[in-house]
Amino acid sequence: MVYVAVCDDDIKIGAELECALIKIFDNMQVEHEIDVFFSSDELCRRMEAGAHYDLIFLDIEFARDEINGVEVGRLIRDAYQNNNVSIVYISREKDYAFQLFEIRPLNFLVKPLEHDVLTKTVKTYMKIAGLWSSEFSYSVGRDTLKVKVKDIVYLESSDRKLILHFADGRTDEFYGSLKEVYQEQLKKFDFLFIHASYVVNFDYISAIRYNQLSLTGIEAPLPISQGKRNEIRENYFAIMKRRRV
Repeated sequence: MVYVAVCDDDIKIGAELECALIKIFDNMQVEHEIDVFFSSDELCRRMEAGAHYDLIFLDIEFARDEINGVEVGRLIRDAYQNNNVSIVYISREKDYAFQLFEIRPLNFLVKPLEHDVLTKTVKTYMKIAGLWSSEFSYSVGRDTLKVKVKDIVYLESSDRKLILHFADGRTDEFYGSLKEVYQEQLKKFDFLFIHASYVVNFDYISAIRYNQLSLTGIEAPLPISQGKRNEIRENYFAIMKRRRV
């Protein structure tokens, strides 16, 4: 089941987008539920009350007495601490790219919306969601454990141990090689090998600077090795470009 929200104060566009998405998901034989909001405040109230969405189509321009889509995105990422939901921005204006950078949207679509572009965006989401539901396996003693890739914020190497840091604050330890774990399991899920001691999940990166990056829910920034700085930035932007279709 994919839970979708459409938020646009133009009733006609909101209704047309809902109908188009229903057809796309039906053609893909994907179960879905779509909530349509004609107010950014209404969407925020619903999310504050605990509503869960996997994919949000969010207009940028709203009435003056409401917060705009950029601010809604910041609330979702920062105030609601939600890095899982994919956000697709829609607007008549094209000059929002820099403002949207920190929100890490899945895509930016210009009105009027083209059906082929909308279909491609949904397919891209489904591809990413498939990776997001995958599992990471590791051994502790004689036991083999599995966890969801989406729950891993980063891995830390300490002596011969690897420490898993999870989104809910838990940690777990096991013996292994950080390089091998990265190459064999995590690289294909858009993790970045930023340092000899750290591999991080792209989806939790909240800021990236020249020599360090910050992760959502983690107080202290993590260092980027001097020899990896150019490579990490290139890989980071390559992932962003690929995910934006």
